Amino acid sequence: MKKLINDPADVVVDALRGFEAAHSDRVRVDLDLKTIYRKDAPKQGKVALISGGGSGHEPMHGGFVGPGMLDAACCGEVFTSPVPDQMMAATTAVDGGAGVLHIVKNYTGDVMNFEMAAEMAEADSGIRVASIVTDDDVAVQDSLYTAGRRGVGVTVLLEKIAGAAAEEGRDLDAVLEVAKKVNGNGRSMGMALTSCTVPAAGEPTFELGEDEMEVGIGIHGEPGREKRPLASAREIAEQLLGPILKDHDFKGAPAIVMMNGMGGTPLLELYLMYGEVAKILEAQGVAIARNLVGNYITSLEMAGCSVTLLCADDELVSLWDAPVNTPGLRWGC
Repeated sequence: MKKLINDPADVVVDALRGFEAAHSDRVRVDLDLKTIYRKDAPKQGKVALISGGGSGHEPMHGGFVGPGMLDAACCGEVFTSPVPDQMMAATTAVDGGAGVLHIVKNYTGDVMNFEMAAEMAEADSGIRVASIVTDDDVAVQDSLYTAGRRGVGVTVLLEKIAGAAAEEGRDLDAVLEVAKKVNGNGRSMGMALTSCTVPAAGEPTFELGEDEMEVGIGIHGEPGREKRPLASAREIAEQLLGPILKDHDFKGAPAIVMMNGMGGTPLLELYLMYGEVAKILEAQGVAIARNLVGNYITSLEMAGCSVTLLCADDELVSLWDAPVNTPGLRWGC
């Protein structure tokens, strides 16, 4: 295992310490609770947004804390859910009197722990908490870590769009409705060329031959639909988009498209892949309203990519375009 770390047991805290040093103009970090806060939180009268999950998916979620997106992000150990105490403390700390929205990826540990935190916060502090569980991965219906579809790339788009709705001053019910709209109209699918190595494990999560790829991979290295022979970028784009386009009608409105790297894929290849995706969508009659290309929801150093499509009406595009100022996304400022 070759990694830029000190002690595998300290990876998350050491990374958070560096994150705060790099972005102290926008965030503050509670190292004891491994939680990243928007520096000016709580914002009185604004619905607060909290997300979180296992570390190793950076920039998600901590990189999306700041004006226009999240008010806090709770960080678990690598690929491990944060605990309810973290989430409850974050919920209490960012509540500005307008309620809190929990944005939860559909993984069993995340869902259970966020539910417990919401119940605790409501019982102890009377804070109104609403939750949205993202489940956009079309690769598999159930997996090692979920009942139902996994929450993946749409989570990033949802945090941006719901964050903009909250920044506008919409109430909790209205922000929740926007979040539901995003989750209901977004789909994702990913693939891997290599495994990744969790620092505490010290060895690859799974094995792939030099001429193999895994299609439908999860963001923790969990298996996808199947191992397949390595294919060209054009063929991979077809294999990822086929199930997405079959699962939802994207011809009714322009799409926001995210071509996401899994952590170990260079931008040269991601832009090449985006070009193939754009050609396929054009041929299928799907217009592209906006796009993102880069690393937004990763799996440590895994080589591979995922594609996310969101059917976006005028409201969602407008909220997407609204100003955002976070370490991981920034425009309009």
